[in-house]
Amino acid sequence: MLRRRDIRRRFDRAAAGFDSADFVHAVTRDGLCARLEPMLLKPATVLDLGSATGSTGRAMRKRFRRAHIVSVDLSRAMLEQARRNKSWLSRASFVQADAEHLPLAEASFDLVVANQLLPWTPDPGRVFAEVSRVLRKGGVFAFATLGPDSLLEIGRAWAGVDAGVHVNRFADMHDIGDGLVRAGLADPVLDVDRLHVTYENPRKLFADLTRTGARNTLADRARGLTGKSRFEEMAKALTRSDDGNGIVLDLELVYGHCWGAGPKNDPAAWRIDASRIPVRR
Repeated sequence: MLRRRDIRRRFDRAAAGFDSADFVHAVTRDGLCARLEPMLLKPATVLDLGSATGSTGRAMRKRFRRAHIVSVDLSRAMLEQARRNKSWLSRASFVQADAEHLPLAEASFDLVVANQLLPWTPDPGRVFAEVSRVLRKGGVFAFATLGPDSLLEIGRAWAGVDAGVHVNRFADMHDIGDGLVRAGLADPVLDVDRLHVTYENPRKLFADLTRTGARNTLADRARGLTGKSRFEEMAKALTRSDDGNGIVLDLELVYGHCWGAGPKNDPAAWRIDASRIPVRR
């Protein structure tokens, strides 16, 4: 499980330099926009969930110029950066909130987008339930996340050093689809792409991870500081795995979209219209 407090603190610290190293977010943002392109959408309200510095919201602004964009993020510092980056005339709001507990009205959005939010979500099912609640019937939820084949190289390198957990566990595409349906969202469509990223050395890799807040926030991670010798040992293993030709990381990019189905009925509650009960004479 992820520690929400640590996630917020890391992203607060990373906000100022986030845009200098967010190329993975940029790739999946463009992928999200490309997948929305064929859809005939005219949303009046758009929710950018896990907005970070607001780049996905700004992309939505370019396509849906009359829409009111609401950016939601756990990190106040990220929202402050997003506010600085918005244009003067744009209709935009900024809300600091947990995606699992949104302070937003039911059925209030025509489009919800979430670019790389799910890897930092302790319970994706609760996020899907909140999206289902705030999404209007017929509205669209579109997202991009990482699949379980991502960053395996880092996990294998650390496995030769200690038995600790160093890499987030990413949900399988089929589990995501099942979670969407359980939350009351309709007709999920998911697809997978691949991104190969090459680094010259481990220090550049981990510097980028730090600038994007993507360091270890797992609840069961080791509590002590990682010593220099252990880090160097891991770095050597990571470099050897690619025969000295730099470090090549494989990222599994999962894209998906589904539709709002309206309020989900509580299975424990039954409602019967008395006017429809026939009278027996």
